[in-house]
Amino acid sequence: MDGSKWLVLVLVALTAQPAVAQKQVTLRDAIALAEKVQPRIVQAQGQLRSVGAQIRSVKGSFLPSLSFSASGSSNFSESQRVDNTTGEFVTGGSRSNSMSTSLSSSVTLFDGFRRSNDLGAARANDDAARADLVDARYQQALQTTNQFFDALAARRLLTVREASVTRAEEQLKTSIARLAAGSATRSDSLRSLVGVGNAQLQLLNVQSQLATAEANLGRLVGETERVEALDDSSFYETVGDLDEAALRQEAVGRSPQVQAAEASARAAEAGLRASRSSYYPSLSLSGSYSLNGRTGPDFALLSQNQLSLRINWPLFNGFSREQGVVVQTVAAENARAQLGESRRLIVANLTARLAELETARLRIEITERSVQAAQEDLRVQQERYRLGASTILDVVTTQEALTQAEVDAVTARFDYLRAKAAIEALIGRPL
Repeated sequence: MDGSKWLVLVLVALTAQPAVAQKQVTLRDAIALAEKVQPRIVQAQGQLRSVGAQIRSVKGSFLPSLSFSASGSSNFSESQRVDNTTGEFVTGGSRSNSMSTSLSSSVTLFDGFRRSNDLGAARANDDAARADLVDARYQQALQTTNQFFDALAARRLLTVREASVTRAEEQLKTSIARLAAGSATRSDSLRSLVGVGNAQLQLLNVQSQLATAEANLGRLVGETERVEALDDSSFYETVGDLDEAALRQEAVGRSPQVQAAEASARAAEAGLRASRSSYYPSLSLSGSYSLNGRTGPDFALLSQNQLSLRINWPLFNGFSREQGVVVQTVAAENARAQLGESRRLIVANLTARLAELETARLRIEITERSVQAAQEDLRVQQERYRLGASTILDVVTTQEALTQAEVDAVTARFDYLRAKAAIEALIGRPL
């Protein structure tokens, strides 16, 4: 067996894939599974719970505080005295027991509207946390969708490369047969063999890409093994004409990123108002009721009641209040600036994604026609070669052109799907 045949056998052995059972997921299932295990979603959910606890805490500050305490003690005291009858020292002692209980309560009547502003800030933070959770879900869905499409595109490209290998092998058989019949040169069979080798190498590359893409998809959905992306006919449908002006307006109005920035700005404004409350006096009311008793000949539980109204007005505290106001003012200015940038960024990203979507849609149409043209070119060249009217170089070149056209068609299709998914993540809804 000559070296060329050994090369073919080695490449075939390398590209042969054993049948391995893999978990398969749809796009919907992949997104749902990723939401359960990805840290970004878990962190956003935890932040929402933390803000909920903050709101309860602020609401609780409007209620009176209540505390109860109780204590008891036992005391023994040893002493000596002189017995008047015997004149000897006599050791004795006394024991006493005591107890006390107390119930106290206090409520802040006025604090310069600090609690009201704290509650407003907490509610704004809650809105921001909810928007962050929605945005985290859409961004995670976008990441999972892109990885899903990477795996699906690699599997589609695998089909293209396998077809390329099949065409190259068929052409090699034709070249060998013509060489045996004396109607072709050895150069034809060698060039066909090189074509088979190149096709096999491209197939190996795609198999490596597929393994990587499916392993990453498995990681996103919480698996340690490769996960296969299931195809769906809806992936190959294009959306109709889009109203770009309406989409931009919608993106600015309902984008989760913009909503989170708006809520953060409201929280910063409320925090600024709360910092100014330190300039106002505070008024609080407190009261307590206690019982105290001690054992002895005159044992009794004595009660004590107390009610006090307290006003506190710090007139100067070393400019600490001014520092707090400046810090909160800067935070509010930063939040407003971030809100403006979020709106501009959303519009810029949406404009870019819409352009990518339209470009990919046109590329789909062009590449589909290119595939049809390349298939016809290959058919003509193969027939011309069979009749001796063209060279093997013409056939190989046409085969490569067909393979490239098929690759371009797959790439255009999935570029369209990625651009569509990015737009959906920006506006916060499916197209």
